Amino acid sequence: MTSAHLKFERATEKVSACVSGMRPSAVRNLFAAANRSDIISLAGGMPDVSLLPQSAVRKATKAAWSDEMSVALQYGGTDGRIETRRVFSDLMRDEGIRCKPENIIITSGAQQALDLIGKTFLDPGDIVITEGPTYLGALQAFSAYEPDIRCIPFDEAGMRIDLLEAELERIGKDNPRLKFLYTIPNFQNPGGVTMVPERRKRLIELSKEYNFIVVEDDPYGRLRYDGGHVLPLKALSDDVVYLGTISKVFAPGLRCGWVAAPSGVLSKINLAKQGTDLCGSSFDQVVVEHYFRDTPWQKTLQKFVKTYRTRRDAMLKALDEYFPPEATWTRPEGGFFVWVTLPTYVDTSSMLAEALASGVIYTPGDGFFPDGKRGRNSMRIAFCYESPENIDEAIKRLAAVIEEKLELYRAFIEAGALKEE
Repeated sequence: MTSAHLKFERATEKVSACVSGMRPSAVRNLFAAANRSDIISLAGGMPDVSLLPQSAVRKATKAAWSDEMSVALQYGGTDGRIETRRVFSDLMRDEGIRCKPENIIITSGAQQALDLIGKTFLDPGDIVITEGPTYLGALQAFSAYEPDIRCIPFDEAGMRIDLLEAELERIGKDNPRLKFLYTIPNFQNPGGVTMVPERRKRLIELSKEYNFIVVEDDPYGRLRYDGGHVLPLKALSDDVVYLGTISKVFAPGLRCGWVAAPSGVLSKINLAKQGTDLCGSSFDQVVVEHYFRDTPWQKTLQKFVKTYRTRRDAMLKALDEYFPPEATWTRPEGGFFVWVTLPTYVDTSSMLAEALASGVIYTPGDGFFPDGKRGRNSMRIAFCYESPENIDEAIKRLAAVIEEKLELYRAFIEAGALKEE
C-alpha cells in the first residue's frame, strides 16, 4: 500500500458523522445497469428529451448565446434573474397560484431546493413529516441534517389525513421540534397517487392549528393524463413553500428549479444558498427564459402528455395481464410512476439481481423510507422512458421473476416448512 493511499485512508476517518451515515441513492446506483443495451429500465424517472423539438431548443440556446452572451456567461444574483423568475411566476399563475417574481428564488433543480430547506430549518432531532413512502432524493437531502422523519401512509386519495391527525396529536400543538411537512400531492413519487381536494384543504387547516410549514413539491403537476386539474396547496395558502422545476416539462440537464415562499422564509433560504453556490447558472436561466417565452412549448407539453399517457396505459395493461393476483399496484392519473406491493415474504432488494439477469430493472421500495426497512416487499416502476413495446416486455419478464418467488413460497407451504401468512 502506497503512502498516498495511507494518507487517503486517514482522511476518510475525518468525514463527518452525518455524511458517514448517508445512504446512497438507489436510483443513482442503478444508472450504470440502466445504460446497458440488454436491459429494459423501469428504474429512473427520466423524461424523454427526444420528444423536444430540436428547432425550439436550438432557438432558445442560440438566443442565450448570441443575443445575451455577456449576461449568460456572467455571475448573477443569488435569487436568480428577475426575467426567469417572471417566467416561473407566469407558470404558477397558469396552475392557479398567485406569486410575485420577488417571492421566488431560482435553484439548481428542485433537488437543491430540498437541501436548502433542510439547511434552513432543521436541527438534529427536529421532526419532519412526509408521505410514506416518499421521494428518496428528499430523504437524502433532509437526512444530512439528522431530523426525526415521521412517515404517513397514503391510499388512492393521497396522504391519509386521519393518520396525520393522529400523529400530530402525539407530537402536540406548537411543538418547537415540528418544523415542516413535505408532500408531493400531484402524482406522488413513488406512489403515483394524487391528494384529493378535501384532504388538501384539511392539511392546510392542520398546518395552522399545529404551527408547521407545508412544503409542496410539484414536479409532475402539468403531466396529467386523466381527470381534471386540482388546485395546488400553494393556491390555498400563501404560507406554503412551493417547489417547482422545468426538469419534467423541458430539460433536466439545465438544472433549473425554484422555490416560492413568503418573503421572510425566502430571505433565510437566500442566506443558505449564498454559502452553497453563490448563484445559479445564468446561461441555463436565459435558455429557459427564451424557451418558455419565444417557442410554442405548450404544444411540446401536449406531446409529452400524449406519449406518457400511452406508456402509462401500456404498463397498466401489462400489469393486469401478467402480474399475479397476490400483487397490487396504484393506477396514477399522471406523472411517471406506479407503486407495486407484493406479499410480505418477497424482498424486492434481493430480487433485483434476478430481475437484472432477466433483463429488467426497477427501484426497490425500501429506499423510499427513512429507515430503509419498510417497503421491502414493494417497488417503484417508471413508465416515462421506455416504449410501450419495451414496457410490455419488461413487465412480462418481471412477472416471471416474481412468479418464481411465489412458487418457491408455495412449495415451502405445501411441504410444511412455513406457515402461510
